[in-house]
Amino acid sequence: MSSMKPYSEDLRTRIVKAVGDGMSKSKAARLFGVSLSSTKRYVKIANRGESLRPRKGGGRPPKTDELTKKLLEEDVQERPAATISERRSFLERACGKSLSDSTVRRLLKRMGFSQKNGLWGRWSKTSG
Repeated sequence: MSSMKPYSEDLRTRIVKAVGDGMSKSKAARLFGVSLSSTKRYVKIANRGESLRPRKGGGRPPKTDELTKKLLEEDVQERPAATISERRSFLERACGKSLSDSTVRRLLKRMGFSQKNGLWGRWSKTSG
C-alpha cells in the first residue's frame, strides 16, 4: 500500500502567490508540478482566508491497538497451532475487542506471521 503525501503548506503558499502575482492557474500548475484542480482549490481556499495547511487524512480509526498486537504476538508464541477463531475469542476475552476472523488474519499477516503446516509463526523467506 502506498499513500500519497499531501503537498506542503509552503508549496501551496507559493502556488497561490504566483497566481496572485498574475500567473495563470494552468501555468502555475505546470511550473510547480501539481494538477490544475489542486491549483484552483488552493487559490479558492486562500481567497476565503482559510489556512493552506494540509488537513488530517480521513479513514476509519484502527480497530486494534498496541496492547492487542502484543497479546496476539504472545498468543502465537504460546499456542502456534491455535485457529484464527480461537485467537479471535482469546482477544475478545483478554481486551474486550470484538474482531472478525478476517481482521485477526490480516493483523497476523501485517505483524509478519504466516501459517505453515497448521502452525503460526514467522518463517524464513528462503530455505537452505
